[in-house]
Amino acid sequence: MGNRLTQIATRTGDDGSTGLGDNTRVPKDHLRVHAMGDVDELNSSIGLLLCEPMPDAVRELLVDVQHQLFNLGGELSMPGFTLLKPDALLQLDNALATHNATLPRLAEFILPAGTRAASHAHVCRTVARRAERAVVALGQGESINAAPRQYLNRLSDLLFVLARVLNRVDGGDDVYWKSERMARAQAQD
Repeated sequence: MGNRLTQIATRTGDDGSTGLGDNTRVPKDHLRVHAMGDVDELNSSIGLLLCEPMPDAVRELLVDVQHQLFNLGGELSMPGFTLLKPDALLQLDNALATHNATLPRLAEFILPAGTRAASHAHVCRTVARRAERAVVALGQGESINAAPRQYLNRLSDLLFVLARVLNRVDGGDDVYWKSERMARAQAQD
């Protein structure tokens, strides 16, 4: 791998195409390239989230997620190849169960707000949803493994839960949506 990245500016993409991991070239607006780009953006957004203060367990989880997203992006860049392993999805399921168990049950919708770290986790969640949509769109026209789609779906759920966890780091809480309809219903009770 060390010799693979010796030249970053190759100019081979000047014609509007890019090379995939299997040495094929596709247009830069190809659905596969969109999916790879959204996963890359998600990974970068998580990197920015990691600049915020957070519990060590959340930090370690997110660092591992970054590695798994790199695997996922690599898998997308090499049609027919598998890099994302089943234990990656299991890790997300376990983290969801662990962190969700520490939170109060939601009785109302919450806004993507609160602390800076929690708000950024919400941004990561929305990028994960976009990446998932891109992978779904790619899968409608090409054969791809289910793991990338499943991983992104589960990761967006986990990022929602982690945003709630991060809002509580210093005794804070979620920012609840003020529904006019629900307020009227409560007033009538």
